[in-house]
Amino acid sequence: MRNLLLLGLLFLINLTANEIAITDLNETNQSNINIQMQKVLYLNFTNTPKRIINGEIFPITIKSLSTIKSLSTIENFTEIKYELSNYEGLKLLNEDAYQDDTSKYYYNTFHFLTTANNAKLPDFTVSLINEQQINYKETTLYGQKLNIVTLNPKDNFSNIIADSFELEEYKTTHFDNEHNIIIFVATAQRCDINAFRLNNVFKQGIESISESFLESKITYYAIINKNIKNFSFSYFNLKKNKYILISIPIIVEDDSVTTQSDLKPKDQSRERLKMLIAAAVALVGLILIIWRKKYIYFLLILIPLSYIAYFSTPSKRICIQEGTNIYLLPVSNGTVFETTQTKISLQEEGHVKNFIKVKLKNEKIGWIKNEDLCTN
Repeated sequence: MRNLLLLGLLFLINLTANEIAITDLNETNQSNINIQMQKVLYLNFTNTPKRIINGEIFPITIKSLSTIKSLSTIENFTEIKYELSNYEGLKLLNEDAYQDDTSKYYYNTFHFLTTANNAKLPDFTVSLINEQQINYKETTLYGQKLNIVTLNPKDNFSNIIADSFELEEYKTTHFDNEHNIIIFVATAQRCDINAFRLNNVFKQGIESISESFLESKITYYAIINKNIKNFSFSYFNLKKNKYILISIPIIVEDDSVTTQSDLKPKDQSRERLKMLIAAAVALVGLILIIWRKKYIYFLLILIPLSYIAYFSTPSKRICIQEGTNIYLLPVSNGTVFETTQTKISLQEEGHVKNFIKVKLKNEKIGWIKNEDLCTN
């Protein structure tokens, strides 16, 4: 009996020792793997800017070795994951980095918007993700303080800092007795286009916007004094490292906006010239009728006189319901600058698709939806 107890005790001691040895071996192997991983993934910044302007969008690219895929100990790793922390004065614009792994290195690029005079890059902590979605914290690349410069622009600065900012189309129309309204479409590269603002204007706003830190587009309006003949503003060009002046010649149009994108200015003198030509043709036709006594020349009078009568006909009046929104542009989600308090009758100036252009009693020009017309 005593021998049996002794054998059992020896068996338990041996089993416990083996378990401890296996545990130590597993921990040692995992430690070795982690040590090996520490040695095979190296991180560093490749393009940290020496100077950044407050309000500028800039990229940060992190370079890391991609040879980790060939190591048998961690060959099941399928992804490199970044965690960003401890950054100041910056706004992260893309949480998922743009990755290029076509070479023996990984290049992961993040874009940031500078929002303060003091800024610091994030600490980038890298995790290797295996097929079982298990994270192994590999290493951390610590961010550094950035050299931030604040601009001291003139009064005409539009708050835009970009690689480029270009007008695509523009148009100026009558707004009221004291103001005109400018509408323009602009595109930009590497720009926080939502920051666009103008100084010394009566009213302004965004009609539509397509935001992207690489390429963006905006439709903007500004209501300005009638005595302005040339409207201008500036932006800071990052590539040229200087302010660029944008100028819009003020050519006021009385005709309707045909579409939101039809913003290019037209010379109103052409319409007057057409009417003068039509009148001249009608006069020639009248002379030929009197001279040759042939009434076929009556067509030379009828057609141009019809043209003149069409463009000279006073605008008709329409009934608008109470609570109707008056829009600056014929856009469904556009800016509402006035709402009717009662049912009113207004002068129709033109129409575009589902909108009617109207002249208000205070001489302002706006747009209403077709559905807001009186039903009875």
